[in-house]
Amino acid sequence: MTMNVGPGGWVPDSCTLPTAAQPMRVAEFDQFFIDAVRHIERSGRTRLDLLIDSGAEPLGRDLAARETSCCSFFTFTFEPSDSGMVMMHIDVPATHVEILDALQIRAESASR
Repeated sequence: MTMNVGPGGWVPDSCTLPTAAQPMRVAEFDQFFIDAVRHIERSGRTRLDLLIDSGAEPLGRDLAARETSCCSFFTFTFEPSDSGMVMMHIDVPATHVEILDALQIRAESASR
């Protein structure tokens, strides 16, 4: 499987989002990572957990819904955390781990 969208890109070739719209989606995720993510943890090989501000949950759900409409292998779930924030879980099948790896790198870079 190959990916595009520059260094650390995580958009797989199988994505059905039009190529011209992919950089905008990546930018939306980058901004979400900057504004909302407070902690990143890889809780499993195929799962990435993002602790986000509770006020950012609607945006996170919107991005998740739009992302699964073009990359159906992603599964996003949300649950309240003990800290009053929200845990956003991102799961992929084992065949797409490299995409989750790249997404994690991007999230870590943006949230620094």
